[in-house]
Amino acid sequence: MESSGLLERPDGERVAWMKVAGEGPTVVWLGGFMSDMTGTKAQALADWAIANRRAYVRFDYFGHGASTGDFAAGTISRWRRDALAVIAELTEGELVLVGSSMGGWIACLAAMVVPERIAGMVLVAPAPDFTEKLMTPEIPPEGHAALAADGVWLRPSEYGDPYPISRGLLEDGARWSILGGEPIPLTMPIRILQGGEDPDVPWRHALELAQGLKGTDVVFSLIKDGDHRLSRPQDIARLIAAVEEVSGCNS
Repeated sequence: MESSGLLERPDGERVAWMKVAGEGPTVVWLGGFMSDMTGTKAQALADWAIANRRAYVRFDYFGHGASTGDFAAGTISRWRRDALAVIAELTEGELVLVGSSMGGWIACLAAMVVPERIAGMVLVAPAPDFTEKLMTPEIPPEGHAALAADGVWLRPSEYGDPYPISRGLLEDGARWSILGGEPIPLTMPIRILQGGEDPDVPWRHALELAQGLKGTDVVFSLIKDGDHRLSRPQDIARLIAAVEEVSGCNS
């Protein structure tokens, strides 16, 4: 059985969440940029949690899905705060953080705040530093002009309508860079699933994250024909197996 609700934030905004009560470390889903908690992978984990009586929490960031807020006003700082609020107010004990795309970055940032609570992490096509390393280099001249003039650029998308990229998002993202400097201070078991045919997060980018982690219990799995979403049945099976592995339990 899954319950749902809204987490009230100090600024009056509300973070939508869904929760499965169960045993073992609580699995926390952290979605990607412009995604929501009803996506294929998030739902598959909910079904797994219900079937196996595992504790599970999923939520939507500010400006995403069923949560309130203007997406264009969202930043990494804000979405990190949402994740930490969900962890603090909706979970107890050990956690397994499962981050997809941008959620992989948010998961790392959250784990650095409460490392003692993290039993393990599973990252799917993780995109740390994507605002600076993946997004900014691809902004065309007209995009830079729009950002300079209006503070917002409408970026074309292969998945639907153009979406807003704000100057605030890009500037804030640079504050939270974790690649290319000191080792990332995470030592818990971490499993990374990455598609070799991912057009959004190159596999070498995800590998840079794996190599930058301080811990040694890190497994990087390259799914050669996998795309960015990694939502095929075989990909979902790999995801669930990785979650079970770092949870220290078998289904």
